[in-house]
Amino acid sequence: MSDVAHPPPGWYSDPGGSGGRRYWDGATWTQQTDPGAPTPAPYAPAAGEMIPPQSRQWALAAHLSGLVGLLSGVFGFVGPLVVYFARAEDPWVRREAAEALNFQLSALLYGIIGGLITIVLLFVLVGFLLIPLWIAAAIAWVVVTVVAAVKASRGEPYRYPLTIRFINP
Repeated sequence: MSDVAHPPPGWYSDPGGSGGRRYWDGATWTQQTDPGAPTPAPYAPAAGEMIPPQSRQWALAAHLSGLVGLLSGVFGFVGPLVVYFARAEDPWVRREAAEALNFQLSALLYGIIGGLITIVLLFVLVGFLLIPLWIAAAIAWVVVTVVAAVKASRGEPYRYPLTIRFINP
């Protein structure tokens, strides 16, 4: 039998492709990762990389489920949250679902704060001036959700504007 020469124990690039570093004990890879290694960037397809059709469909569902969820009377973040957990093993779907989830949570937060401000200002009659702003915000919400869904169906990443990043992909 021939002995295979192994590298000495130490920190090496993660063979799993995470972009970080993993400890090699001289015989096998351990579960220990280097805390000083930079955090890998969120997944984005390389130029020319094709996203599988099934992944694009799930990403599309993540974006549109926020719209459908809110229009059906359920909070809009439920649909993207379900997709995020259902397809967590697919980095493309996880990234797009996290983006949709962050946007829906941000929209909910902005809606609550804006609603409270509108109610307070209604007592001084200035709140009625905010009604056109609410209509414009609702139209913008629908437009950016549809744009994100179209981009996801094409396999292109999308970042929603004015979004608080609650969830990292």
